[in-house]
Amino acid sequence: MIVVTGATGTIGRALVEELGGAVRAVVRRAEQGEELGCDYVVGDLERPESIPLEPGDRLFLNSALWPGFVRAHQAVVDHAAAAGVAQVVTVSVRGVTSSSLLGFGMHGQVDEHLKASGVPWSILAPVGFMQNLAGDVDEEGRIFGSYGRGGVGYIDARDIAAVAAVLLTRPVGADATYELTGPVAPTHDEVAAELTRALGRTVRYVDLRVEEAAVHLERRGMPAQAARDLAELMSQIGDGRWASTTTTVADILGREPISLREFLG
Repeated sequence: MIVVTGATGTIGRALVEELGGAVRAVVRRAEQGEELGCDYVVGDLERPESIPLEPGDRLFLNSALWPGFVRAHQAVVDHAAAAGVAQVVTVSVRGVTSSSLLGFGMHGQVDEHLKASGVPWSILAPVGFMQNLAGDVDEEGRIFGSYGRGGVGYIDARDIAAVAAVLLTRPVGADATYELTGPVAPTHDEVAAELTRALGRTVRYVDLRVEEAAVHLERRGMPAQAARDLAELMSQIGDGRWASTTTTVADILGREPISLREFLG
């Protein structure tokens, strides 16, 4: 059995669809399971025992971030190890460590715990999602950030789900981290140009120094330290570490990843 957590999220829904509904989804409420149209159980990552796992099962472990993310995910990994699952496939972020800022560090801590668990593992390590780009545009058609001129190989979350589907259905291979990107790594000026074309209104990227970006985020309601950390994180992303692209999606799926233009339509 393939057990899917985070089944109502962007990747989770796409994964359920990729697998033709042949999964057991873990949902917070019964109506969510009915909506997915697949086998489901009501469970909660903060209660690992509520996630039904048996020897030989394969677990897709993913969720949005929240303050208890690390503790809950680590506990679910321990639950999976005790149950004797055949594999855990999880979603992390490209290049993170346990000391990375904000949610990146949370993912890094969970990755380290999974690697030490003794459970066969596959870590999907994508960069930013194309699905989030339009939401970054404000009412005046601006995207604010401190990315500089560095490129980012944004990926369609559906490609992440497609890779996960292959890993969860083919024979379990060696433990590995899969760095996932789109086909190219546009700058944020180039992203703004693509959004301008797709949305039919002018979108422009406004690059700020880290200090300026922190002030901007704080004015929008973010706590001061979190605002500073996010501004610094954007600067790190834009320093070139996400500017290279990988062939991983094509290698696994036998096709090129979806481009930003294809995604935007």
